Amino acid sequence: MANDKKILIIDDEPNFLLALQMTLEAKGYQVISASDKKEAQKKIRTSNADLVVLGTMTPYGDAFTFHKLLKQDPITKDIPLLVVDAPLTKRLIDGWSMDEGMQMDAEDYVTKPIEPAELLPRIQALLKRTAKRIKVLIVDDHAVVRDGLRAVLKLQKDIEVVGEAVNGQDAAEKTLQLLPDVVLMDIVMPVMNGLEATKKISKECPQTRVLMLTQYDDEENILTAEQVGAYGFIPKRAATSQLITGIRTIYGGQHFKG
Repeated sequence: MANDKKILIIDDEPNFLLALQMTLEAKGYQVISASDKKEAQKKIRTSNADLVVLGTMTPYGDAFTFHKLLKQDPITKDIPLLVVDAPLTKRLIDGWSMDEGMQMDAEDYVTKPIEPAELLPRIQALLKRTAKRIKVLIVDDHAVVRDGLRAVLKLQKDIEVVGEAVNGQDAAEKTLQLLPDVVLMDIVMPVMNGLEATKKISKECPQTRVLMLTQYDDEENILTAEQVGAYGFIPKRAATSQLITGIRTIYGGQHFKG
């Protein structure tokens, strides 16, 4: 049973981590795992997770500090978090102190021992409540175009504009920083054009998909855009009618030609 939801599990108990991973994978979820804070910090930036299960970590206090990093980062702050604390007898080794618990900003909280099967309905409920929105970066050197696109996208409940860029170099840098799902990319821009930026983004952030949006819709540009890794191409004259469909199509992994 296929499922496009990704879950990051962080826990320093191999048996618990493996059991929960197997339970979730049996339901079709995509699971990424980490056993310490350093590994968790790396994977939260690259996994594009829909939910985080934050279990126990050593040394003491690492779970709390990772939780703070997660909730203070604008990229990850809206990812639902399920905390699995240590049992009371181990709370001073790899769990949360009372003071840390008072500062907790999690959508759900349980303590060990707990069976993975008991966590499954909690995870499913969190995913249902916090359906993921498509993160979009708008790239155009004209402010009036960016404002127009933002206004259209703001009306969509499943789309969130996470940033804007004014040229290709700016776009490449902000893609690495913001990790959008989709980049709306103009072609003709100063400093670095959209085709060069798309090639760079496709190489450095393959999980991000580029939708070219330009007035230069001749066959040569369309072919070149495909060659550098763009997932779709929309002429600006058709942007109003095709933009939302194009974004949703390439987010789903399919190519789109307006």
